[in-house]
Order: sequence, then structure tokens, then C-alpha cells
Amino acid sequence: MVMATKTRVPTHGNYHGYYNKRPATNDPRLGLVPRGLFVGARVLDVGCNEGLVTCEIAQNLHAKRVIGVDIDDTLVSAAWKHRRSVWSQQGPTHREDTQEDVRESSTSDSRKRRRISNSDTEAALSSQGGLANYFPVSFEHMFGPLPIPASGANKDVADIFPHNVTFRTADWVKEGIPEDAEGYDVIVAFSISKWIHLNGGDESLRTFFRRVHEVLNPGGTFVLEPQGWDTYGKAKRMDSRLKENARHLLLRPDDFGRVLQEIGFGPAEHLGEAGEGGFRRPIDIYRKMQ
Repeated sequence: MVMATKTRVPTHGNYHGYYNKRPATNDPRLGLVPRGLFVGARVLDVGCNEGLVTCEIAQNLHAKRVIGVDIDDTLVSAAWKHRRSVWSQQGPTHREDTQEDVRESSTSDSRKRRRISNSDTEAALSSQGGLANYFPVSFEHMFGPLPIPASGANKDVADIFPHNVTFRTADWVKEGIPEDAEGYDVIVAFSISKWIHLNGGDESLRTFFRRVHEVLNPGGTFVLEPQGWDTYGKAKRMDSRLKENARHLLLRPDDFGRVLQEIGFGPAEHLGEAGEGGFRRPIDIYRKMQ
């Protein structure tokens, strides 16, 4: 595979410093998604960039396991660093907030519900050296991030941030990753459809949608942020190859829902739009049919 870091031109949408333009925390795109969707779920974040969305799903939305994959190995390295930074800065769990969370565990055969109280989570963290202490960002700048305690054989801790996050470097449209074998309950694709489309044409985008369908568990959810056709113009001017590929594109973003239904998804559920200015885009979800 030819790594995208060979060139400074972000022809795969692999912008460095992308989240200088996007919110670094509480991403509004995630705010549109039903909160229970990620609870207890195995999640794949395709085109994870520096891992901000990946870590937010793992830390705040209570996913069981989150895998971020990106074509750019430099961004993946930054994502691992971001994971440790977020771990360092998170505050302790407060006793007054120890209400039970409902977590859904999905298997290939059925969805089972289980309840895990925050006190159980605290006990799991305590077994690894105590609760995380508040660590101001200034401390990280001065002394570096806090070390992450080993999870060992403790399965409860393995499902808790930061142990529930992994990052991979891969061109996921063309090659799988080891975690694909277990399947996913949710796959997130924020701001990448245009880049897959421009780099590989209509068939590459169809391949991507088929890959999503193949590795989703029955009833699983595909969360898609499609970029509008009007944004292709600026992107294709980055590189002569993209410009040539764009001349042969027949599919448009308005066609994506039809293509996904042909592959085996249900109709789109439009959740609304998120973002500001040129980053304001729709968020749609598609359910894999049984």
C-alpha cells in the first residue's frame, strides 16, 4: 500500500490539524446520533484522522470497543498520542453521579442488555491503581501525559476508556484489519465519502459500502456524513489524478441512499445537519437488514 504520508497534498482528505477547524470536544455530529446507539457496542471509525471522534465515542458514549482506522500513518500516530492525552486530562468519577448505565452487548445472534453501575466501573479502575486523578493540560505540557495502567486480564477494565480504543493504519476500502473478523455493531464514516469517491471512482465507493455491509452485524448501523457534490470541485483541483477521476463520476451524493438500499440497507434516517459554514453537513444512519 502506498501511504498517504508520501505527499503533503491531502488527496485522501488526510488533513493534518483538521480539528483546528472542527470542535475538539463534544463533536456536534455525534450529538445528532441517538445516545444509546454506541452503548456496549463494537464500533469502527473509518477515516479517524487524529482520533478525536474515536476517543469521544469510547470515553463518553460508553462503547465496548472502538477501532479507528486511517490511511495516514502519521495521523494514526497522532491518534495514539491523543488517546493518552485524553486519558491524562479526564477528571475522577464523582460519587454523586454513580447512577446505573444501561449497556447493550451485541452478538451475531442477538442483542442482550446488561446493567453495569458506575461503582463497578470505579472498582475496576481501582484494581488498576486507583481512579484517574485530575491532570490539568498545563501539567501535560510541562511533564508529559500520565502513563496508562495495564489492563491485564481484567475484562471489565478492558471495556473502559482508554483500554477500549485501538488505532490501525490501513486503506480500509482495499484491505481488512484484524478486528473486522468479529464484526461491528456501528460503523462511522464522517467526511470521507468524497475522498473515496474521487480516489477510486464510483466502483470504489460501492466497494466501500459493500465492505461496511459485510462487516456489520445483522441490524447494525452505518452512520454516514456525506459531503455535498458542490465540495468536490475544490477537492479535485488538489491533484490531476483526482481531477481526471472526477470526469467519470456518475454517482452523486443524492444517489448514496439508493445504492445502500440495493446493497442491503434499510432507507436512510435523516438525523439533521451539524457543523458550521462549509462544514455544515447532513448526518444519516442506515440499518443493515436482517
